[in-house]
Amino acid sequence: MDSLAGRLDPYNYTSGRWLCRDTLERESRLIRFNFDALCRRVIELCPGASSITSYEKKEGGFNRVFIFYTDNAKQIVARLPFALAGPSRLTTNSEVATIKYLQAKTNIPIPTILDWNDDASTIIGSEYIIMEHAPGILLHQKWPTMDVSDQIKCIAAIYEKLKEIVDLNFPAYGSLYFSRTPDITASKLPLDQEFCIGPHCGAIYWNCNVGRPRYYHNVKPNQGPWPDLDAYCDGLIDTGISRIPPAGTIPKRPRYGGSIKTHHELLEYGRAVIKKMAKNPQIQNVASPVMFHPDLHKRNIFVSEDDPTIITAIIDWQSSSIEPAFWYADEVPDFAQPISDPSCENQIDPKSEACAKAFGICTQFLVPKLSEPRLIEEALFRPFLYCYRTWEDGAVAFREELIQTSRRWKELGISDSCPFPLPSPDECAVHRKDYKLFEASIQLKYSLSSLLNTASDGWTPPEDWEATELAHQEMFRGMLEEILGNEDPDDDEPIREEADLREIWPFDLRDELSTFI
Repeated sequence: MDSLAGRLDPYNYTSGRWLCRDTLERESRLIRFNFDALCRRVIELCPGASSITSYEKKEGGFNRVFIFYTDNAKQIVARLPFALAGPSRLTTNSEVATIKYLQAKTNIPIPTILDWNDDASTIIGSEYIIMEHAPGILLHQKWPTMDVSDQIKCIAAIYEKLKEIVDLNFPAYGSLYFSRTPDITASKLPLDQEFCIGPHCGAIYWNCNVGRPRYYHNVKPNQGPWPDLDAYCDGLIDTGISRIPPAGTIPKRPRYGGSIKTHHELLEYGRAVIKKMAKNPQIQNVASPVMFHPDLHKRNIFVSEDDPTIITAIIDWQSSSIEPAFWYADEVPDFAQPISDPSCENQIDPKSEACAKAFGICTQFLVPKLSEPRLIEEALFRPFLYCYRTWEDGAVAFREELIQTSRRWKELGISDSCPFPLPSPDECAVHRKDYKLFEASIQLKYSLSSLLNTASDGWTPPEDWEATELAHQEMFRGMLEEILGNEDPDDDEPIREEADLREIWPFDLRDELSTFI
């Protein structure tokens, strides 16, 4: 076991680095556990195996996965959640309950769970799920070599499977658990003798996000379950309030961030707005409680190596939840997203365009609960989707949503008057100026991520870290020189001087740049 552990570090995060909060991000993914005990448990679960010959370590944003190879040619997968994946115990319990429920109620192919434990105090020292390896090959690996007709058939096959989960009926919003789960006795709604709906285990509702603490001095935790859309709205707004820190603890933020008082006022207006919108028949008709895969993309789908139109497994059901159907309206998986044609500028790749059309047809006819919200004016849903993240985005972003909603209130077909009063002309002028800076910050983050070839949070593979970090610092110098060299900026230009650029720069700058120029 010692020699196995020595080959690949089982405990520390080694799959990448971050341009922002790198130390904190990596430390949040440290798992202190007993690797030997995990290996022994895997062998116990494999009849005929006496040892593990090798293993692979794979890491995502929320879990560490080990693929163990035993001496009797078995592949076993063990997955250990990071602390930031969601609430301890509940996240693991809910995932296992969801898988067991789907295996009982549908024919969706999901690998068999061999063992699991939501108690980190056992000999292994971590929560874990141990399961059989998915049969077949990752769709991500097969997709580039598939012709477009097989890609379309594959999309149809995926939604033929997922139709079964969308067709399930639920009486409330939240997450699935086993009825016997002791940690949720005071907040659960029975589903049947074995399963119940309990608190939403998504990380947005809990104090587990890196660098985004929760505060409950002004609001009680509200993680569900929620019996109706009105209560669900309260959950969103109360979650937004829980992100607002007490006075005197505010970190340095861009000017469009807004004061504590401003956030509280906007969120209470937001509560009144979305609750009134929730009574609109259009929204009521697309708000039925629906469960769906939380992260559907090619890396979570396995297909037959011989016939990639056959789906052999759909994996990673962590943080699955029951949401209003409209919550999924803007989610498009990677296999259905149009991409640029590399051989023809300003045109869409024909294969990806065909797949996008196939996705639209398949969702329309196979999972209409998810496609119907796409036919409704997007503006009806936007306040719901952004109200809980005002502190993260800045007050100006949600204020803009409320302004646009208020202006279009009658056009959107909502009865009575909008509870949010439009700002005065002077207030609008200040808002527009702040909103331009907010838009510039979003564009800057997108551009930097694209130019540096990183994820939006600055994640980069370890082999590219040094070059990417160097290019990042050089990019700041170049942009700053360009700004300082512009002696006659436009009147509406939001980034006019060094302080403006530093205010919205999304990644960490080295100390020597603090006195640059």
